[in-house]
Amino acid sequence: MIHGGDVYTDGILKGIELLDYSSNINPLGIPYSFINNINSAINNLVRYPDIEYRKVKYSLKEYTNVSSEEFFVLGNGAAEIIDLAISMLKRILIVVPSFVEYEINAKKWGCKIEYSHLIERNYDKTLHDFTYDYKDILNKLKYVDGIIIGHPNNPNGSIIDKDEFKNILMYCENNGKIIIVDEAFIEFTGNIDDSFISEVEKYKCLIIIRALTKFFSMPGIRFGYGISSNKKLVELIKMRQNPWNINAFAEVAVQNVLKDKEYIHNTLEWIREEKEFMIDKLKRIYFINKVYRTNVNYVLCETKNIDCYKLYEECLKRNILIRMADNYRGLDKYYVRFAIKDRESNVRFLNVLSSI
Repeated sequence: MIHGGDVYTDGILKGIELLDYSSNINPLGIPYSFINNINSAINNLVRYPDIEYRKVKYSLKEYTNVSSEEFFVLGNGAAEIIDLAISMLKRILIVVPSFVEYEINAKKWGCKIEYSHLIERNYDKTLHDFTYDYKDILNKLKYVDGIIIGHPNNPNGSIIDKDEFKNILMYCENNGKIIIVDEAFIEFTGNIDDSFISEVEKYKCLIIIRALTKFFSMPGIRFGYGISSNKKLVELIKMRQNPWNINAFAEVAVQNVLKDKEYIHNTLEWIREEKEFMIDKLKRIYFINKVYRTNVNYVLCETKNIDCYKLYEECLKRNILIRMADNYRGLDKYYVRFAIKDRESNVRFLNVLSSI
């Protein structure tokens, strides 16, 4: 299992509907602000998109409050921008465990890879935590051209301490290093100050990557974007792209969902309630050895007396899909990651876990 979200192999292609706890998509579903405007995308199918995507970039500028539309590079999902940003580096530092595509992309482009491992600690009496090893990161940056780091990190949902990270920012800025910050899940934290967008105009070493996939529940739209005040870096990435890489439906989505304040508010209310509910209940599951603190819509757990393969099979028998986390560097077969969904789904899922 490289990724979560494969509802096809054991589900759709066999005529079975699976409850997907392997991918971390907003359960509120597609925003009506997109659905109600979908006809404008259909009408646009008869013409090529604007090759400069000016309305899209304007919408992104308004949403992120950066000063220039020139800071944006658009991608067919965040995956495209991650891949091309990594391609700019010959030597890269990857903070692990993290999204497996970082390492896959780095190897594809022939990068020399260094690793910095998260540090495990007790957050409180009942929760565990993974945090970044800031000293190790700073030390290893001497030997690479740049770093990619999840913020929030996948699979555990930790976020960067900006005060601790400041020395890293300054070092990279002063030494020509690149920092790729993957913020695919950042909106779920509910705190705009958690993002590094406020730093992007000050530090040219930064490129921040986001998408509509997770927060706006639109993985099928395939839209991601990078933000950097480093115009040379933005242009180099664009040079490796094909023209018209964003389709008419993605254009309409960006122009509408980013200003959907009701959807954003409802999402933050949901995650605030369900995250607390899920973590509390998971602590009581007899085979869950550790529950890890999270800032977002998924939770990492370590099991005991049952490994991720057996747990996956048992859940699949009950038409539920989970994410085995053994292919994250630094984790083993006793780690799993669960999405956080709506209350009805979460209760069903927790009941299944309790019955195993």
